Amino acid sequence: MGNVLFLGYKNCSTAKKAQKWLDEHAISYDSRDIVEGNPQVPELKEWHQRSGLPLRRFFNTSGILYREQKVKAQLDAGMSEADMYKLLATDGKMVKRPLVIGDDFVLIGFREKEWEEKLL
Repeated sequence: MGNVLFLGYKNCSTAKKAQKWLDEHAISYDSRDIVEGNPQVPELKEWHQRSGLPLRRFFNTSGILYREQKVKAQLDAGMSEADMYKLLATDGKMVKRPLVIGDDFVLIGFREKEWEEKLL
């Protein structure tokens, strides 16, 4: 497996824990700050397709922005996929982290067992 792309946020304890896990398992990765290098719509579309997961899983549901903008209500009201991509692309803090992007997979959040299955 080649390098994976790791997207995290320097002030996020889960992202720090996940990055430490990658380092401890000697997994080669390219790192990108999700706030400074916010994912854009084309990337989000590609990652969403590669992940096989519902697009809602890409939202940082515990984030301040998510709550302030009442995103759950917007999603429940039937927000279009195109609008979801646009909203995710507005701010890196809107996107659930960490993200690990591989050639044929996308991991959202840090679930150690899932990471072991895909990365080890």
